[in-house]
Amino acid sequence: GRVADEEAEPLAVLLPDGRLAGTDARSLGHLGWSNASPPGSEQAWLRVAPDGRVTFYEPDGQRLPGGRWVGCEGPALRTCTLITHVLTLRQAERQPRSGVTVGIGIGIGF
Repeated sequence: GRVADEEAEPLAVLLPDGRLAGTDARSLGHLGWSNASPPGSEQAWLRVAPDGRVTFYEPDGQRLPGGRWVGCEGPALRTCTLITHVLTLRQAERQPRSGVTVGIGIGIGF
């Protein structure tokens, strides 16, 4: 799958093995069907449950609710996971550089 921004400019491509690559071939993390890990980590930082509920995982193992998607059943689950991951990456880029963190309130849970 390909990911584009609001102006239809390419942002990333999801490779068959689950790697997400940016337009400059930079790693943007890895996706399973319902979980995703940030760049440079093999540990999941988010999960989208089959019912659409999003859970974020802090590095210390704490779980944080992140809203809920509607319409993520079946094959759409991976699409919801991809969108959640990309939105979370964008939010993390906007935060001060103290490592990758996940915050609540990034607009997920339509």
